[in-house]
Amino acid sequence: MNVEAVMQELESLGKERLKKMYISNGAHEPLFGIATGAMKPMSKQIKKNQPLAEQLYATGNYDAMYFAGVIADPKAMTEADFERWIEDAYFYMLSDYVVAVTLAETDIAQAVADRWIASGKELRRSAGWSCYCWLLGSRPDGEFAESKLADMLTLVQETIHDAPERTKYAMNNFIFTVATSYSALHERAVETAQAVGPVEVQGDKKKSKFLNASDNIQKAVARGQLGFKRKYVRC
Repeated sequence: MNVEAVMQELESLGKERLKKMYISNGAHEPLFGIATGAMKPMSKQIKKNQPLAEQLYATGNYDAMYFAGVIADPKAMTEADFERWIEDAYFYMLSDYVVAVTLAETDIAQAVADRWIASGKELRRSAGWSCYCWLLGSRPDGEFAESKLADMLTLVQETIHDAPERTKYAMNNFIFTVATSYSALHERAVETAQAVGPVEVQGDKKKSKFLNASDNIQKAVARGQLGFKRKYVRC
């Protein structure tokens, strides 16, 4: 399938209800409003196709950009490619659930994520922290330096309350993911969550809500989810 055929198929899958929901979360035109599951038959047909993924991502259409992440070949992507993708990721559903997820399937993931975390830019920072969540939730503990992750927990504890909104979400999830997916630092992550306490973020219509990693960790423990590792990162 070429890019024109894919775009036509994607448009046929659009739902107005989902389009409105995505817009309420930060998406903007152009977009079709497609359920991610509805993309699976086409993704199975195309499989990995990096040139096509690049063309789709360049359209600026949210659904096409999402589908680009589904069919991308992460191991064919360079650091420059990921810098280009994160630059065009204009809201968190792209930065954290397309770019960060795709990056998590590469050998350069930690190096790129480290740079984004240190960037000072909200969506790069949230993508960097989110990438570590995807990594920790899917890769063996031995691929990570315990001292580095411990230092990252300290950084979260010291800076999360002053971080930008989307970065707060990703940092809070990082605490939870270390606690549930990286056994050696479970107790340290629990202590970090307790020290951080509730994290205030702006919700819908500017109403504040609170994130609480401690509560989520306790629920995961009760469900017997410690040591959780997912088999696949991308859909």
